[in-house]
Amino acid sequence: MKKFLLLFLLISFSCITAQSEYDVKEHYNKQEVMITMRDGVKLHTTIFSPKDTSKEYPILMKRTPYSCRPYGEDQFSSKIGSNETLMKEGNIIVYQDVRGRWNSEGVYDNMRAYIPNKKRKEIDEASDTYDTIDWLVKNVDNNNGNVGVWGISYPGFYSTYALLSDHPALKAVSPQACIGDFFFDDFHHNGAYLLSYWRATSAFGYMKDQPTKESWYSFPELGTQDQYQFFLDAGPLSNLDKYYKKDNIFWQQLKDHPNYDEFWKSRGIIQHLEDIKPATMIVGGWFDAEDLYGPLETYKNIEKRSDNYNTIVMGPWSHGDWARTKERQAIGNVYFGDNISKFFQGEIETKFFNHFLKEGGKAEESGLPEAYVYDTGKNEWNQYETWPPENTEEKSYGLGQHQSMGEVMTMQFSYEEFVSDPKKPVPYSEDIKMVFTPRKYMTDDQRFAARRPDVLVFETDVLEEDMTVVGDILAKLQVSTTGTAADWVVKVIDVFPPDAKDFEETQDYLKMSNYHMMVRSEVMRGRYRNSFEKPEPFVPDEVTPVNIKLQDVYHTFKKGHKMQVQIQSTWFPLIDINPQTYVDNIFKAEEKDFQKQTHRIYNSSRIEFKVLE
Repeated sequence: MKKFLLLFLLISFSCITAQSEYDVKEHYNKQEVMITMRDGVKLHTTIFSPKDTSKEYPILMKRTPYSCRPYGEDQFSSKIGSNETLMKEGNIIVYQDVRGRWNSEGVYDNMRAYIPNKKRKEIDEASDTYDTIDWLVKNVDNNNGNVGVWGISYPGFYSTYALLSDHPALKAVSPQACIGDFFFDDFHHNGAYLLSYWRATSAFGYMKDQPTKESWYSFPELGTQDQYQFFLDAGPLSNLDKYYKKDNIFWQQLKDHPNYDEFWKSRGIIQHLEDIKPATMIVGGWFDAEDLYGPLETYKNIEKRSDNYNTIVMGPWSHGDWARTKERQAIGNVYFGDNISKFFQGEIETKFFNHFLKEGGKAEESGLPEAYVYDTGKNEWNQYETWPPENTEEKSYGLGQHQSMGEVMTMQFSYEEFVSDPKKPVPYSEDIKMVFTPRKYMTDDQRFAARRPDVLVFETDVLEEDMTVVGDILAKLQVSTTGTAADWVVKVIDVFPPDAKDFEETQDYLKMSNYHMMVRSEVMRGRYRNSFEKPEPFVPDEVTPVNIKLQDVYHTFKKGHKMQVQIQSTWFPLIDINPQTYVDNIFKAEEKDFQKQTHRIYNSSRIEFKVLE
């Protein structure tokens, strides 16, 4: 169990890079302190200060629920800071266990709600950030009075939260793979529960009553490496209660709040991102299965409602890849280029923090564009002054007969239909594995799905010239079902030509010839088609509109390739199985509620997107 915990902390979230030859202990002093918050709660804080005291340094801080380990002033990690360059240049690096986690006091609240107008000793993560920064700038020697905050994944959420602290010393913040709203990131997508994250519930649901340097939670032993079969055998979600009892607070919250009610709304952070003052650099991966919604929506909300320096960086990464230094950047079977993360760390991230923390911070002199984005079809970086770029043309492709897709479609009324059987759900991956959180499927070959009878396929002719798709994609479906409930999954796919060459990373049983690379995908739990707050059933056999927004892409479908769309209603066990019979709460559905149904997609359905002119 300790092995799984270590993998979870180091791989999924903390994003520690490979062992460095740089000796941190030789260049830094380490200090551990308990900083008192305004309500008297003390938070464990680790401070690394350069031994060279001949000059002053900015403070770079990460607040985390995943531990400041290793604990002990004589214990050092092989890497500190957001990247090796910033570590070697010299900065005061600070880590903090957030309230209620690990060696800090207090009560943990998963995605603690922001309080806009706090009174007296009311606290949230913004006030804890303010109190921490205030103590640091007043008590840490040789600091230059400027503070930057960074973090990836959950620490990315705390980075965004720091923007609401309003401390005058906070000059630069980089939320990376940041959670934006817990109903649309990680554990939910448009109301569908991400079953593939179920094991991670252990990390967030068990409380502790005192500071600790050891893990107080463990992950359930499932006795198999076949995730698909485990969840299929488990049946309805209510059967998973035997693994998580009432002492797992988060599991109870998930079950008690299936809809987008005030519990979830209050935990969203993007709703509060207005009048932001510090410079921001939002970072994300185009193939981040955990937090893609968050970075894109964080950037867009700050851009729309603030007048600060605000940039976005999106690369061909999965969750946190940019914090590693692997030479060949690949996601699953698909290779995207060499030293992409190293370029980001040295030429983008370091430049951002140095400019705003060491060089005066004039926005017009940063040397960085508004958007630094990677084309995942051409495999190249590009820079834009807006995101999405302004020079675009809107396209609308119809979904027609004989699996066709294009701008000009027949007006003849038609539909494609399939039978969706909850007992035989469509897999999200061919791989037999047990994972805490999914990654590789974001670029996986979709031929296995295209060849199933319960997956509809629509495809363009072979492209005669490159087509670069930018920004979000909207699937405007016209559907019907013989049942009263259904999920709708849309996948946008780049079909490679027959002569495509294999990569080093291509799995042995696959070929890149005719590879169906998933570029973007999303699910809509049909009950939420009109409102995430007020779910409603389908009327059997009634044609009904269902709109699904797919998050932004920057991908060139190259000449000789084809663009394909797949539509299905199960995606297992990435998401849980919809009973296809309407029940008030799917977490409480019974075996009898799960029924086979026939779904139809009508040729009045459209896929809307933008292409670069």
